[in-house]
Amino acid sequence: MLAAASLIPGLDDIVRHGNPERRAEVARRIAELFFRDAARLRPSHVDLFDDILIDLVPYVETVVRAELSERFSLLGNAPRSLVGQFARENEILVAAPVLRRSPVLDEEVLLEVARLKGQGHLLAMAERHRLSADLTDVMVRRGDRDVVRRTAGNAGAVFSEKGFVELTKRAARDAVLTLTVGQRDDLPEQRLKELLAGSLDVIRRRLFDVVKPDRQVAIRQALSEILGRPEQFEKATRDFVPAHRTILALHEAGQLNEAALLGFAKQYAYEESVAALAAMSGVSIPTLDRLISGDRHDPILIIGKTVGLQWATVRALILLRLGPNRIPAPADIEAARVNFARLMPSTADRVVSFWKMQQPV
Repeated sequence: MLAAASLIPGLDDIVRHGNPERRAEVARRIAELFFRDAARLRPSHVDLFDDILIDLVPYVETVVRAELSERFSLLGNAPRSLVGQFARENEILVAAPVLRRSPVLDEEVLLEVARLKGQGHLLAMAERHRLSADLTDVMVRRGDRDVVRRTAGNAGAVFSEKGFVELTKRAARDAVLTLTVGQRDDLPEQRLKELLAGSLDVIRRRLFDVVKPDRQVAIRQALSEILGRPEQFEKATRDFVPAHRTILALHEAGQLNEAALLGFAKQYAYEESVAALAAMSGVSIPTLDRLISGDRHDPILIIGKTVGLQWATVRALILLRLGPNRIPAPADIEAARVNFARLMPSTADRVVSFWKMQQPV
């Protein structure tokens, strides 16, 4: 550290009275000294760098602070107070690197940030190698959909009983989260049962396909208790023949239009709705059935944009996909509406053309 004082005369006066430009220049030079000698520095030397840099770095422009945060986040002996200062910054470009990986951030700082900062900070923290139960309690309670999904998918995250209860509740309206939580080895059996009870059948089957064999046994047992019968997970088949005949008759009568499709969707007539969409879009019934029964409603938005449907009809198709007993979160419906409005017809047409190319000849 003595090298810093010798290379930068009047350092103490600069720290106390220098203008922002001079302080920023000195901060960069001192940081470079630290990086150059980091492997050889003693704890007392690191503390000395810390005392100086914490007063200088705030005067450095954002892009440079972000670069310093990135470099310091990789060091096991980084200046602790400076790293904490980075973590508390509102500017996510600066805070994110140390929140993601810095080993010198202690639990107290992480909890403070988790409780007070925004979703970008929480999302960065969700990538840490390890997350305590106290941290995940806060993140699951305060986090948005992306934060909760990423936290649930972190193998190094520990969840309390309260945390798993909240995850299970949120998964009831989030198929992706259901699949993520259901694959956790530490998920208690009671929470697994609740997770399955609040899931669509198609999601249960998808989860069964992706979990480990021992978890498959637990899923069978849980569903047996929920449904009152053994669950064989045989491939579900739908009979589209009557629906196809109905749609063909409407087409021949010149009555196959958006109003007819909306009527089918509002009645939760799944087969008729899919058959109508197939006739209107040129995508085969099996392909549409596979796409619409998945864990995302994006295919409905894309097909709707290609066919030229109004939002009311697209919304009815999303509700049809969920079934009459499932009420989607208003935020999810609003997000779907915004995405549908933003979706370019040319983009949707290209996707639909690709789906048609994948159909059996």
